[in-house]
Amino acid sequence: MNPGDTTLEVGKLLLDQGKLTAAQLEQVRRRQRRLNLPQHRAVVDLNFASEEDTWRALAQAHNLEFVDPGALELKRETLELVPIKFVFHYHLLPIGREGDELVLAFSEPPRPMEEGNLRLLLNQKFKIVLATPSAVHAVIKKNFGLGAETIQKLREERGGADLDREIVFDVQGKEADSAIETTISAFVDQILQEALRLKATDIHLEPYANSIRLRYRVDGILETVPLPSDMRHLHAAVISRLKIMAGLNIAEKRLPHDGRIAMKTGDEEYDLRVSVVPTKHGEAVVLRILGRHSLFLDLGQLGMEPNQEAVFAQLTKLPQGMVLLTGPTGSGKTTTLYAALAHANDEGRKIITFEDPIEYQLEGVVQIQVREQIGLTFAAGLRSVLRHDPDVVLVGEIRDFETAEIAVRAAQTGHLVLSTLHTNDSIGAVTRLLEMKIEPYLVSSSLVCSMSQRLARRICRHCEEPDPNISPGTREEIAATLGIPPEQVQAFRGRGCVECNQRGHRGRVAIYEMFLLNEAIADLIQPGVKTGELREAARKLGWRSLREMAWHKVQRGLIPISEQERWTRVIDPAALKTGP
Repeated sequence: MNPGDTTLEVGKLLLDQGKLTAAQLEQVRRRQRRLNLPQHRAVVDLNFASEEDTWRALAQAHNLEFVDPGALELKRETLELVPIKFVFHYHLLPIGREGDELVLAFSEPPRPMEEGNLRLLLNQKFKIVLATPSAVHAVIKKNFGLGAETIQKLREERGGADLDREIVFDVQGKEADSAIETTISAFVDQILQEALRLKATDIHLEPYANSIRLRYRVDGILETVPLPSDMRHLHAAVISRLKIMAGLNIAEKRLPHDGRIAMKTGDEEYDLRVSVVPTKHGEAVVLRILGRHSLFLDLGQLGMEPNQEAVFAQLTKLPQGMVLLTGPTGSGKTTTLYAALAHANDEGRKIITFEDPIEYQLEGVVQIQVREQIGLTFAAGLRSVLRHDPDVVLVGEIRDFETAEIAVRAAQTGHLVLSTLHTNDSIGAVTRLLEMKIEPYLVSSSLVCSMSQRLARRICRHCEEPDPNISPGTREEIAATLGIPPEQVQAFRGRGCVECNQRGHRGRVAIYEMFLLNEAIADLIQPGVKTGELREAARKLGWRSLREMAWHKVQRGLIPISEQERWTRVIDPAALKTGP
């Protein structure tokens, strides 16, 4: 049966099940006609229904059984019932036997010609079941490793021999090696495509004595991707390919390199920051993926509480003053700052940024790259840009006294200054500036707001369920924080499903802590002031800690308790006490 004959039924089935509205189905049909797509693909592309729901409807439309291979305990011998090249070519998985029939899970219903060819090639009966592409891909990657297809092709190109010698990428383009180079290039593309599919922010490729390790940072956590053992012999070739793409010198293997790769997939454009460093067993590379169009430039998308969002919107419209963001690397400070710039950007204001590096391009904003090797530091650049009559100035980071002093004085002389600082919480920004030898009166008269933030993993919407393991202590703390009875406390977790690749998390949401200064707090800013004094005064005026703000997100089902604890847990020094 041809999938094209029944794809229209998929949308109708989803409509009948309440997974689609009539308006959404019409939009799906328009996309299907415009792009000549199967309807189930159009549904998933528009994110109107989950992949699992859509493929269940597709299986129903074709009278096929739906399975989740990720939930099955598939042994290696079962997966090897079909030659690996057929697994990759037809994107299928052998998942067992029923009598004399082999059960094959396909990610798309096979066409009659494909089905007939496969029966001839396998020379045995088989039963067709349907699984989501994500589930099939995850099982293939887990059991064969990312790049197993590359290894298979290289073995064929070498006459079936094992890859027992290192393959070196030849930039001269000799015809004898062109097939191998093409295969290596395809593997590098596969690494990048898999990172985009997983929505990773970083790719880590590290060589060791007998193996290489590939890891993706997904939602802030590094995840190891299985690779075939033979992949160690391709490491030098893969690194050379990445260097060529980034415009780096492939002959220099003793010094660190930094470069950039521009890439595009579909309508999305990406910049990849490439960092290569020499190690004992070869060169290690890290690629930071920056999506040019993926920034949250709408304040409503950042994850602030309604009152925080209202205050933040007012901050971006101030004529002068300094607003600081604090938090560890990777906590989303840049995204928040760019959202602030987008909100502050209008025809009546000139905005200049000074960054290291410039991560995203913003229309209507003058952006300057720090180049310390030629003397263009944050301080030198900030001093110069103030002569360009800016209304809003973004300084990538305040690292030293000189930059801090210029930023503080700029905030007093008619400029709105946005910047970042490395402190543990929002109130620590005050004491950090004092430690930098900034005069207390300058801090109190220029600093308007300090914000601290963290990025917590969001519970997957498709497998969310109540958390039955809330401890009595946690329940009491949430109740006290939110001012509700303990019996009204609720928390959720992700069970793990096809949509989130069995993680239970999908995407991230920011947790914010805001410290606003007023006259009462400004009067406390003196040499030697303690953070505790500032915190006590701020709490009387409504300040709430990062931990308290995180409990709001737990109660609303946005993040699990485990994520709240991961970012805001405080270890009691009494835990070190020994003896009676």
